Amino acid sequence: MESNDLDFIQAQLKQIEELMHQATAERESLIQQIHPSQFYAGKNLLHYLVLRSIDIRELQILLHIYGLSSIASSESHVLRQVQSIQERLGRVYDDIDAVSFSLSNVLIKQKSNKLFGKKKESDIPALMVTFDSHFADDYALLKNLLKGGMGIARINCAHDDKRVWSSMIQHIKKASEETGLDCKIYMDLAGPKIRTRLLGKGKDKGKVKVKEGQLIWMAESMEGIPKGEVVISPNEAGIVEKIRVGDRVYLDDGVIRCLTEKVKKGKVGLRITRVSNPKSQIKNEKGINFPDTILDIDSLTDFDRSCLPFIATNADLIGYSFVRKPSDIQELRVEFLRIGVTIPGLIIKIETPEAVRHLPDLLFEGMREPEFGVMIARGDLAVEIGFERMAEIQEEILWICEAAHVPVVWATQVLETLNKSGIATRSEISDAALSAGAECVMLNKGAHTIKVLTTLKDILKRTSSHRAKKRFTFRSLKIAERFFEAK
Repeated sequence: MESNDLDFIQAQLKQIEELMHQATAERESLIQQIHPSQFYAGKNLLHYLVLRSIDIRELQILLHIYGLSSIASSESHVLRQVQSIQERLGRVYDDIDAVSFSLSNVLIKQKSNKLFGKKKESDIPALMVTFDSHFADDYALLKNLLKGGMGIARINCAHDDKRVWSSMIQHIKKASEETGLDCKIYMDLAGPKIRTRLLGKGKDKGKVKVKEGQLIWMAESMEGIPKGEVVISPNEAGIVEKIRVGDRVYLDDGVIRCLTEKVKKGKVGLRITRVSNPKSQIKNEKGINFPDTILDIDSLTDFDRSCLPFIATNADLIGYSFVRKPSDIQELRVEFLRIGVTIPGLIIKIETPEAVRHLPDLLFEGMREPEFGVMIARGDLAVEIGFERMAEIQEEILWICEAAHVPVVWATQVLETLNKSGIATRSEISDAALSAGAECVMLNKGAHTIKVLTTLKDILKRTSSHRAKKRFTFRSLKIAERFFEAK
């Protein structure tokens, strides 16, 4: 090893370690606030954030050249990895960090088992299935889902009512008892989903034709707007006045893209710049996203609050929608204290740019709970941050959550085409393989859920033999074996 290279490597590693210790000392009160079972996770998250706040690419290249760990794929035990490299270079430690590769794996597995239940097949993520309304009356289907690998039943509180939810839960428990297969109940809060309401043209039919280049209006009423205009209203007051010229607005989960062109009292003019659906329609009750607009809307709605007593009694896990900042989690905690119970296993859903920006703070707040996880809600998140950034952002969330030893649910549109039509696309098969980096995979509703479970398990089993989390592992390859067999 060149002496200059050795000096550079040792100096860089020493500085990184010192910065990690400094961050821990300066934020001791933050670590003290989290649940005792999350102590190691909180410290490791701090260490990882230090590492990722500096550019170490030159150091990584040199480490790789000299056959040392490049620190990549060490999210779960980052300080210990930095120390281990220095040990290989001759440094002697009296006290080395406790969070090793082995311990971090044990801790993540324990937390995953507490949240999602002990898996029947330990080499693949837990499988969560979203329930459709008719599941409440189809006991045979529920039994087959359990036998097919479902470990978590997802009930979305945005749909149906307590009577239907109760029926679903009773069937799940009965099927679980008969089959001997465990199944967790996960209930998703509806959250402040903003949806379209047609006020002008198309109001009576609940839909209206539009085209690219057309100017439409968003307003809370028809005041000052001619009847022949296309006017949509969000179902939350106060939104229109917050929109500014240049802000993007997406309708129908990103199918229609608009750019704010005019801002007038009580209304804004939206120029349609893209329509991705050949039907080119705006319909009532379709989602609206405002990626550039700062909206002051509570994550916990009045309807959500009314669902909490039922969830507290019936659910193992609660999904918290549209979380944006730590105070949102604090608000939910206060509501459960008011009811007089603790929060079930908490899963916060990351689905806005604000949540991504605040992710470390959200994790530290969430780690005040003994059972805590994160869902990458890729549907809304992709619309909010832009589809072209989705692959990058979902990887970053996985890295940071692994550093925090926080189990992750990989959600939205996993094998979606297969579930709806019975035939998978090539791209969604590749996408499903990426979900092996999470602790749980969520499936949406569809007519072919049993087939999806079978296909997904096959994909995950094959993928898991090549990688653990984001670390690639080298099992023997048939391609290589056949090459030598032929000689």
